[in-house]
Amino acid sequence: MMKILATILTTAVVFVGSLLTSVNQEITVTVVNATTDNGKVSFALYDQITFMKTPLKGASAKIIQGKSTVTFKNIAQGEYSVICFHDKNNNGKMDFNENGMPIEDYGASNNNMDFGPPSFLDSKFSVIEEDVSLEIKF
Repeated sequence: MMKILATILTTAVVFVGSLLTSVNQEITVTVVNATTDNGKVSFALYDQITFMKTPLKGASAKIIQGKSTVTFKNIAQGEYSVICFHDKNNNGKMDFNENGMPIEDYGASNNNMDFGPPSFLDSKFSVIEEDVSLEIKF
């Protein structure tokens, strides 16, 4: 009986431990080519369900010598996408001209920026067991 109880307890500890480590990953994202240090870069983290709707997490960071970096903490394993833009005038939103084209630089994870808005399929990446580091170019 003690062996069975010890086995069950050990299994439970291992299972709970694996659950706790699965939400401790970090995603560090760096924009590497901002054209000016004016303003800030705003970043949004999405999964497939929330993509380009309500971000799972958002953050903004100053630009220093053309680079801006944020880290999203406590991320569970899964597939994600990051979209960011250079908020040059610090108004908290991406600005567009009269015909709907963006006038502020933007980018997405995987740097696959064809004409039009980014897609989840082109920008997705996986968080498995290690922290993730991404570079995004505008």
